[in-house]
Amino acid sequence: MEKKEEQFNLEEIKKKALEQFRSGKSLYGKDGAFAPMLKSFLEAALEGELDSHLDETERKDGNRKNGKTSKTLQTSDGPIELETSRDRNATFEPELVKKRETVLADTLETKILGMYGLGMSFRDISDKDGIS
Repeated sequence: MEKKEEQFNLEEIKKKALEQFRSGKSLYGKDGAFAPMLKSFLEAALEGELDSHLDETERKDGNRKNGKTSKTLQTSDGPIELETSRDRNATFEPELVKKRETVLADTLETKILGMYGLGMSFRDISDKDGIS
């Protein structure tokens, strides 16, 4: 999960968020300052769900990770692109963002960003919500 956290620069996010806040622009959505943080969290949480799914029994049956696919997810302030992992046997059913789901619940988006803003890690948030 550390790799996902390194994909965005927190200082740059702070600077961009302050600029967007002052100008009245949205902090969320595709060009919002918080978009990389939300994207990283969702991708890390979905990856954790897949890792949990691929337990010893699944692996003995020959199931394993099988690449990634991109998905556009609508948030309250615009779309974000996610890279989601899939499994070879197509038995993985994610809970956070379900298959064929294209809209992120407004309450989930603000809850995730609020908890992260309070200093919780991706893992802490996932455990709290029962995501993984």
